[in-house]
Amino acid sequence: KNKATNSHLGLLKAKLARLRNELFVEQSGGGGGGGEGFDVARNGDARIALIGFPSVGKSSLLNSLTTTESEAAGYEFTTLTCIPGVLRYKGSKMQVLDLPGIIEGAAHGAGRGREVIAVARSADAILIVLDAGKEGLQKHREILERELETVGIRLNQRAPDVTLTKRKAGGGVRFASTVPQPLLGVEPEKLVTQILREYRITSADILAREEITVDQLVDVIQGNREYKPCLYLYNKIDTVTVEEVDQLARMPYSIVGSVAQGFNISGPFEDDRLKQMMWDYLGLTRVYTKRK
Repeated sequence: KNKATNSHLGLLKAKLARLRNELFVEQSGGGGGGGEGFDVARNGDARIALIGFPSVGKSSLLNSLTTTESEAAGYEFTTLTCIPGVLRYKGSKMQVLDLPGIIEGAAHGAGRGREVIAVARSADAILIVLDAGKEGLQKHREILERELETVGIRLNQRAPDVTLTKRKAGGGVRFASTVPQPLLGVEPEKLVTQILREYRITSADILAREEITVDQLVDVIQGNREYKPCLYLYNKIDTVTVEEVDQLARMPYSIVGSVAQGFNISGPFEDDRLKQMMWDYLGLTRVYTKRK
């Protein structure tokens, strides 16, 4: 593909993103409420949402990490509402939310998925729970990531270093960048101007301080993205081979474990790796104070 083609594709991607966003807002009625059984008051120093397909062990995990009793069973859709628990670790209180399992199409309302994902947007971090023994495991991971991305949740990313300042009518679009922008085609300013017009923005200053993609530019324009640290727990590793466990453990942002066996999760071990990783991902710091 040449640079001109890249510019054309970039504009098409921006148009598609705008249409998807309009469709999503229309389907959701413009609201972002949690819905009955999903409105849970914040409690503690941080909030973590458990996301996953049905019957992957989220409820058992909540029971293991906290003193909350969330019904757990071997069949799907055991959890039908948002069930909160509090994890106490290193002097902190982390609110853990056990959410109903979501299915493909959740972002558009399938299986109460919209309510589940609305709660996820309010969390400080997301813990995606996957069943290590299920076929198509990586496809499951990709589906969950896609459902969250559809509603504007960006996992393990930071907001692009781009400033967009809208001005009153007149003056047009002024684009500046402190670095080259090869991903915005042969004429970055022209492409940026065209994309802004897609969103009915005809007068603005935009400054990029790093190399960005069209997707990142669209995120800045829409301005409703949530950037969340995300940890992937591959549960039920007692059902797969040692070689498979080793492969999963090497995946980025991942930890392997077994709620049933207490491995890396909780139980008789003092070095519960999952708790430590959740602490690290939330960026929590333990502060010691002197007595007067």
